[in-house]
Amino acid sequence: MTADNASPPPPEDAAARLRAAVKAVESGERPASSFFAEPARPAARPARPAPPGPRARPARTAAPVPVPEGLPALLAAGGAPEALAGAVAAALGEGAERELRDDPWRLLAVPGVRPEAADGFARATLGAEAGPGDERRTRALAVWLLERAALAGHTAVAADDIAKGLAGQAVPEPDEAVRDAVESGAVLVFRDAVEAQAGGGRAAGDDEEAAPVRLLLGLDRYALAEESLADGLSRLRGTFEPLTDEAAAAWETAAGGAPSPSAAALLRAAAGHAVVVHTGGAAARAEPAALLAAARSLGLRACAAAHSRDGRRALAALLPDDGADAAVTVAGLLAGEEGPARDAEGMLPLDLLAVLDAGQLPAEAAASLVEALPDGARLVLSGDPALLGAAGPGQVLADVLGADFGPHIASRTPDEGPVGELVSGVGVGELLQPEAPGREVVIVPVRDPGEAVHRAVQLVADSIPRAFGRSGAEIQVVTPGHAGPVGTRALNTALKERLNPGPGRFGGFDPGDRVAHSPAPGRVRPATVTGADAQGLWLEDADGRFVVPVDEVGETVRHGWALTAHQAAGSRWPAAVVVLPGDADGIVDRSWVYTAFSRAAQHLSVVQGSGPGLAAAVAGPPAPPRETRLRTLLREQLAASAPAAT
Repeated sequence: MTADNASPPPPEDAAARLRAAVKAVESGERPASSFFAEPARPAARPARPAPPGPRARPARTAAPVPVPEGLPALLAAGGAPEALAGAVAAALGEGAERELRDDPWRLLAVPGVRPEAADGFARATLGAEAGPGDERRTRALAVWLLERAALAGHTAVAADDIAKGLAGQAVPEPDEAVRDAVESGAVLVFRDAVEAQAGGGRAAGDDEEAAPVRLLLGLDRYALAEESLADGLSRLRGTFEPLTDEAAAAWETAAGGAPSPSAAALLRAAAGHAVVVHTGGAAARAEPAALLAAARSLGLRACAAAHSRDGRRALAALLPDDGADAAVTVAGLLAGEEGPARDAEGMLPLDLLAVLDAGQLPAEAAASLVEALPDGARLVLSGDPALLGAAGPGQVLADVLGADFGPHIASRTPDEGPVGELVSGVGVGELLQPEAPGREVVIVPVRDPGEAVHRAVQLVADSIPRAFGRSGAEIQVVTPGHAGPVGTRALNTALKERLNPGPGRFGGFDPGDRVAHSPAPGRVRPATVTGADAQGLWLEDADGRFVVPVDEVGETVRHGWALTAHQAAGSRWPAAVVVLPGDADGIVDRSWVYTAFSRAAQHLSVVQGSGPGLAAAVAGPPAPPRETRLRTLLREQLAASAPAAT
C-alpha cells in the first residue's frame, strides 16, 4: 500500500462513457425516464432542479491548447501513445512538436511521464545520439527531480541531493550535470546560511564568508512565489501604522469583551501588528471568528478565508448573522468568486484578512493573497501545525512562525469531548484511552485487509447510523492511500455496492453516489451525484447544485465515501471511520494520525489492523519539515529592517 497525495487514475474512458450515455438518451435510444431514475436507495438529499445563476453554470476552464498536426505521428514514431498528444500540447504549448523534435526529453514535462519512458522516446527518435550524459537529458532530469520534490511539498532541494538523484538515473558526471543545469538556467541556485535555516540566524553585516552555507536548487515559479511572499509580508509590516490612542482604546474594549482569554490575546495582537500567527485545534477556530466580528464592529473591512467550503460554513456559523458573508474560501477569494470585489488596481479592499487552515496554504496561493492586500492591512495566519501540510509546495504557516515574523498566539482552548482529548494526546505524541461513556471513540481490531473493509462498511452502513442516528452522508471514511486492498478505491467499491448499488450509468456514477470533486490539486469538494445531461455530471452539496463538464468528469470526480487524510484535511464530519491497515508502517506518522482522527467532530471509529504500529506512529516524530527558503528570506528581511546597532 502506498500513500498518495494526488487523485487516483481516472476510470477508464469515464468521460467517453458519460458522453455516450447522454447521447443515447438524447437520440431516443434510451428512455430518459429510466436513465435519470433515482436508484432503489435514494440519496440522503432529494435532487432539485438546477437553480439559475453561477452555481448552475459549468466551471470556467482554460481553453485547450490545439494539438499540432504532426504531434501524434511524432509520438507514435517514438513509441509513445498518440493519445498522449493532448497532454503534451498542454504541457509544452503550440510549439510542442518542434520542441520534442529538438529535445525529446522535454517529454518529461508531461505529468506522469517517467525517465525510462522519455529515454525510450529519445532513443527511438535520436538513435545512437541519445546518450545518458546528453545535456538535454541531464537538464530535463534535474527539472524532473525538482518537480517530484515539489509534489512532496519542497520548494528547494540541496544540490547534493539532486546530484545523487541524477546518479541514480545513470548520469555519468552528476556534479557536472548539476553545474550545467544551473548555468543553462534550467534550475536556479541559492546560497542558504546553515545557521539561519537551523534557527541561529546572524546579524546583518556579519562576514558572509564566515557563515557556513549550502547550495539549494529550485524552480523559478516556486522561488518567485516565496520571494514575492517574503517581500509582501515585509511590505505589510513596513506600511502598518501605529494605532491612535482612540483606536487603541476601541480595540482594548473589544478585547475586554472577547469570549475567551485566547480570543482576547488574538485581538490585542492583531490590533498592534501587521502579521500575526495564531495556532490551535478545531475549537480554536472560534478565536479568529471573534477577531473578525470585532474588527467589523470597529468599522474595518475584514474577512476570513478557509481552506474548504466545509471550513467556510463552519466559520460562518460562528459569526453574527450580519457577518456571515465575511466567511470565504481561499480559492474563491483568489478567483474573485467570493468576498469583496477587487479595486481598479487589482487589490482587495480589506483592512484585515484572517486565513484559517493556514497550514494548508501553499507558497503560490499565499503569495497571491499577500500581493492582493493593500498597504497597511493586517494579516492573521491561523492554523494547526500538527496537521498534514499543504497539497502544494511550501510550508507557509511553519516558516512564518519559525522566522518569528510576528507575534504568535497559541490558543489555550481545548478541543471538546473524548475525540478532542484523544486528538490532543496524539498531537504531543501520546496515544490516550479517553473515557468515552457514550462510545464516542471505538477501536475495532481486525486481522487482515478483507476484514478491515468488511468492518468499515459495516460501521458506515449499520453500526454508526443505528447507534448515533447519523446518516451515511455524515460519516467519512479515511484511509492512508488510494491503492491497495484497503485503499480508497477498494473501500469506495465496497461502500458503493452496499450503500448505493448501480451500473454506473453516468460515466461510472449513479444518482446518490457520494463523490469528491477535485477541480484543482489540493482542493476537494465532497458532494452527491444527482444526475447528468449534455452539460455534464450534476452534483450537489450544502451550497447547492453544480455541474462538472463532461470532459472533466474522468479527471476530477471520484467516489468519495472514502478519502485519504490529505483529501479530507480542511473538512470535518460528525463521525469518521479511520482505517489503519497492517501495511501502513512507514506510511502513517503522527501528523497523519492527528489529521485523520481530527476529521471526527463527535464520533470516531478506528478500524485497527496495524497492531502496535499505531502507538509507534503516534510516539514517533511528526511529518518531517519541508525544504523551503521562505524562513530564511523572512529572517533576512527582518535583519535588513532592524535598526543599526549603535
